[in-house]
Amino acid sequence: MAEKVEQQTRYDESSIHALKGLEPVRLRPGMYVGGTDLRALHHLVYEVVDNSIDEALAGRCDEVTVTLHANGAVTVDDNGAGIPVGIHPEEKVSTLELVMTTLHAGGKFDRSGYKISGGLHGVGVSAVNALSKGMVVHVRRDGDLWEQRYEIGRPVSPVKKVRKLQKGEPTGTRTTFLPDDTIMQETEFSYQTLLQRFREMAFVTRGVTIRLVDERAQPFPRAMTFYFEGGVRSFVRYLNRNRVPLHDVVYAEREVVFNEGGKNEYRIGVEVGFQFTDATTTTELAFANTINTTDGGTHLTGVRTAITRSINDYGRKAGILKDKDANFSGEDTREGLTAIVSVKHPDPQFESQTKVKLMNVDVQNAVTQVTSEGFQEFLDVNPREARKIIDKCMTSKRARDAARKARDLVRASSLLESTTLPGKLADCAERDPDRSELYIVEGDSAGGSAKLGRDRHFQAILPLRGKILNTERARLNRILDNNEVKALISALGVGVGDDFNLDNLRYGRVIIMTDADVDGAHIRTLLLTFFFRYMTPLIEAGHLYIAQPPLYLLQHRNQKQYVYGSTEVAEQALAEALKSFPEPGRVTIQRYKGLGEMNPDQLWETTMNPANRTLLQVTVEDAAEADRTFDMLMGSSVPPRRRFIQTHAKSVRNLDV
Repeated sequence: MAEKVEQQTRYDESSIHALKGLEPVRLRPGMYVGGTDLRALHHLVYEVVDNSIDEALAGRCDEVTVTLHANGAVTVDDNGAGIPVGIHPEEKVSTLELVMTTLHAGGKFDRSGYKISGGLHGVGVSAVNALSKGMVVHVRRDGDLWEQRYEIGRPVSPVKKVRKLQKGEPTGTRTTFLPDDTIMQETEFSYQTLLQRFREMAFVTRGVTIRLVDERAQPFPRAMTFYFEGGVRSFVRYLNRNRVPLHDVVYAEREVVFNEGGKNEYRIGVEVGFQFTDATTTTELAFANTINTTDGGTHLTGVRTAITRSINDYGRKAGILKDKDANFSGEDTREGLTAIVSVKHPDPQFESQTKVKLMNVDVQNAVTQVTSEGFQEFLDVNPREARKIIDKCMTSKRARDAARKARDLVRASSLLESTTLPGKLADCAERDPDRSELYIVEGDSAGGSAKLGRDRHFQAILPLRGKILNTERARLNRILDNNEVKALISALGVGVGDDFNLDNLRYGRVIIMTDADVDGAHIRTLLLTFFFRYMTPLIEAGHLYIAQPPLYLLQHRNQKQYVYGSTEVAEQALAEALKSFPEPGRVTIQRYKGLGEMNPDQLWETTMNPANRTLLQVTVEDAAEADRTFDMLMGSSVPPRRRFIQTHAKSVRNLDV
């Protein structure tokens, strides 16, 4: 036994392994595309499209088409210059093969081919190749069409000439790849997720046409084409179309020149647009070389600093802020703000290969300078609009002070502390958050069934009375006065606002369980609105779920079957389920109008038993689109909501009463 242990723990020359080619990508995909989940799957597409956008930034491309094929593959086609196919002078292989099969091989290191690009390390498209079952690249260049095929990152054919280009046929690169399902956990692309990403790209890459085609939709493919001339200014208007703006979009665009010790002059392009609205939420998007840096970075910090400083300076100069008044904080000046910043940098430094955060210090200085100059000019020229902005910040400051006092009052009464739990909460015995879960249940009747049907060892039940406050239209001080919201905050133990701390979460799974009807859907939406606006990290960490109770119970003698889904889906499934019974005409069909109609054992069997239940995990795939959707559905503006209902209503029936 001792000999075996010694062999397992031995560390010598044979313990050192050198990974070759693209093996590191397949072994550690998280280092290159952020993981193997749905987000990483879409990142594969973004890496290929980013190369096409880099061609556009270099002035060699103005059309990009992305096609989702029925077999799960994706094609990205552009009209750029095309990847060079000749023999590389140093590596003695085709340059195309070098780019597609070698890490850190690309044309963006010395800036001779690309002054501005999103690619940095030359690992993007080669990483996609490594994580694909198969890939084929067609290059239209130098009057010929070239082709090379690959499997799991390795070439299976040489770079070969296919044919001569036809007259008028554009140059460019066409890349088709099929994600490797032995590595990627998810392989089905979301049309909506890609749609939102390419809309953003088109806004920040003016004059470039981006087209998304989904051939999986039958019998006719669905498609969307994006082309914008207005850039960031148009993007701000698009995001605010369901809100009431207080002024026209403040817009500034300029190149800032930098010199490194008098040498190596370089330029940073800055484009920024922002607008205050009647909303109480904030929408901020930041792009670096057209890449959406979802975690922000120095460019976003520059915008925030400039806006807060400019508002305070103007307020002092105009006499609106008196000597005794404190300056507005960043939170005061961001309420109701929609801001977008896009920078072009010759050498961007990102936090990781997935490029979620920009780190360049010089960018912050450039953005602050451009934003300050543009905003100060706007305030001086438009005193009426300037006053509206100051008043908005003043209202925000008062509400924030009131919210702080409300939090202090609530904290003083221990209602936000995890040591004091609401009386209506039926807690579980388990104290390990990773092993416990909280069901948020609609009404006392359903709460009673859930309490009797649960496994009290690890399942806690919190019944809510009626519909909670619409938190989209209320500020935090009013939200904290709502008893149902206070009970929810207290049960979770994480606090809210400035006090929010995910480490204090008492339950690893937070499950919304409402009736499968219109009222249940409304309550679920109100709860989702609260979580999205005030506990976003809870969603991002994967703790929020939606329970799926059945809509029908079919019974005949000893045979029974539950039918799940929304009303429309369940009705179709009901017809199919009836066919599984020997005598469909004698089947008893029970329609559950609410959770309270189910016996505790039925609720456990169908909705709460981990062995049988189905839970939908809530995610925020696209923050901008989620923000827009919640604002449209739950905000104060009625016309957009009416249009949405009219567009998506399946049928309207005239009822004679």
